[in-house]
Amino acid sequence: MPQLIPQPTRITAAGNKPKLIDEYVGRVNTGSTGLSIAHMRSPGGWVEPGQRPEFDEYTVVLRGAVQVEFEGGQMVVSAGQAILTKAGEWIRYSTPGDEGAEYIAVCLPAFSPDTVHRDEA
Repeated sequence: MPQLIPQPTRITAAGNKPKLIDEYVGRVNTGSTGLSIAHMRSPGGWVEPGQRPEFDEYTVVLRGAVQVEFEGGQMVVSAGQAILTKAGEWIRYSTPGDEGAEYIAVCLPAFSPDTVHRDEA
């Protein structure tokens, strides 16, 4: 029988400004360890610490743009585009534009604070 997920759980975000993370599937909301799906809304000027996660992350931008820094460069992912970052590579997400961004993040395996490996402050 299909399982209804009636609502997400709000997760505290890392970064210099408040960002909304609503986890629909993952360790917190459903106890899933194999996959996480979250709806993100970040304000303009938001930036999080760099990280070297142990999971692949698919990011689908719905509104605005997300800047992704990586070893050797950076790219901007605009509304209607997506990006895949692979486990083990260093990345840093930000939304430098005034309008911020709204996006969906899918992590395989599920996101965990223990496996994201954020840079020291």
